[in-house]
Amino acid sequence: MRMMQNIEKIQANYEKIEKAILMLQSELESEYLDALIETMDNLLDDKKVHVENGKPTEKVAKELEQLYVEVSLEELTAEQKRQLLQLLILKSYSVEKIQANHQMTPDTIGILVSYLIQKFAQNKNKIEILDLGVGTANLLSTVMNRIHDKEVHGYGVDNDDTLLALASISTELQQSNIELYHQDALDDLMIPDVDFVVSDLPVGYYPLDERAQQFETHNEKGHSFAHYLLIERAMQKLKEDGLGVFVVPKGMFEKENAMNLLKYIQKQGHLQSLLNLPTDLFSNKNSMKSILVIQKKGPKAKQAKEVLVGEIPSFKQRKEFSDFLTEIDRWVNSSIKL
Repeated sequence: MRMMQNIEKIQANYEKIEKAILMLQSELESEYLDALIETMDNLLDDKKVHVENGKPTEKVAKELEQLYVEVSLEELTAEQKRQLLQLLILKSYSVEKIQANHQMTPDTIGILVSYLIQKFAQNKNKIEILDLGVGTANLLSTVMNRIHDKEVHGYGVDNDDTLLALASISTELQQSNIELYHQDALDDLMIPDVDFVVSDLPVGYYPLDERAQQFETHNEKGHSFAHYLLIERAMQKLKEDGLGVFVVPKGMFEKENAMNLLKYIQKQGHLQSLLNLPTDLFSNKNSMKSILVIQKKGPKAKQAKEVLVGEIPSFKQRKEFSDFLTEIDRWVNSSIKL
C-alpha cells in the first residue's frame, strides 16, 4: 500500500510539472529540455516564474504560478525526487535526440553499483565518493541515497553545460551533499582524494592529444580512449586502498591497446572484479556493459584470491539474482579489505 502511495505522489507531481514544461516550451518556443530546466529552476526559486524580454507573458506567468502552487515537492523523499526528475529527463529523451554519452545510467545498474559500494564501505563511518562523468548525477545520487548509516560526501565533474545544469537541479532538489565541478575531468582537479570513485564512463576517443600524453594509458598514435584515461585519473584521485567501481563497455579488455591499460592497473592497483551486466538491459550487443572493480594499492589492499568474474543474472530471475548477491557478500567479506 505504501509503495502505491509513493508512486501516486510521484505521478501526481510529474503530471503537473510536465504540464508546466509544455506550457513554457510553447511560450518560449524552446526545446523540451530547456523548458524542463527553467521549470525546475522556477520551482526551486520559491515557485517564482522567471520573465525575460517579456516572455512568458503576464497571462502565462500567472497560469504557471497557479500550476506551481499545486506541485508539492516537499512531500517527497530525496529518492522520490530523484525518481521524479529522472522521469522528466527520460521524457525529454523521447522527444529529442540524445547522444549515447548523455543518457542516464539506468536505475537497475545504479542500484547494483550502490549495493557494491555499501558492501565495500561497511567498516567505514564516513566516506567520500567521486563521479568523474557525473552527467545528470543520477548514478551518484542513486548510490548516495541508499547509504543511510554513514556520513557521505559526493563530488561530481562534467564539462557539459546542460547535463551539469540538470545535476545542479537534482542535487538542490534532493538537498544532496554533493559538490559539482564544471570542467574536463582530465584537467587538473581541485578535489581531495576520495574513498570511492563511481562512474558510468563515457566511451570514445578523447580529442585533446596533448593533454592525453600526460597519462600512461594514452595511445602512441592517434586519439586515446577517454574511458582508459578516466580510469587512470580515477586511480590518481583514490586514497590508498580506495575502490573504483566503473560501468565500462563489455569486452573492453579485448580491444586495441587494452594491454596498456591492464599494465597500468597492475602497477597502481588490483583488478578485483569484472562482471557482465544482464543482456536484457540492453537493446543490442554493441551497447552491452560490464562492472569493473579496481582497488588502489595500499597497506590493506591485496589482490583477491579469486577475481570475481562472470555474468550477472537477469534481475527478473529472482532466485538466481539472490544467489548472486549472496556470492557477492561472501566474496567481499573474504577478499576485500578497506
